[in-house]
Amino acid sequence: QVQLVESGGGLVQAGGSLRLSCAASGRTFSSYAMGWFRQAPGKEREFVARISWSGGSTRYADSVKGRFTISRDNAKNTVYLQMNSLKPEDTAVYYCNTGGSLVPSDYDYWGQGTQVTVSS
Repeated sequence: QVQLVESGGGLVQAGGSLRLSCAASGRTFSSYAMGWFRQAPGKEREFVARISWSGGSTRYADSVKGRFTISRDNAKNTVYLQMNSLKPEDTAVYYCNTGGSLVPSDYDYWGQGTQVTVSS
């Protein structure tokens, strides 16, 4: 279990951009890959993006490829998600976590998340 604090969400119009941040505590942040997940109203939590410890390897859900970019700054214990060309279907609460699994149900702990709302 680590302390995860997501921030940067907000209300934007379709086509706009947001940059989310995730501050993580402990050595776990620098020891593991990190990922972003999201949960839209009435839907299951889903994988969005993952980045390796070194930042040299990334993976994205098909729904966000070409629009979202995950990055990390290990010195700051922070993971970012740059979201461009936002669509209404991107509306969700966004969470970060360790990136050991792409399956949300495999995780035992989640932070508070940050709300992203995209209007049409």
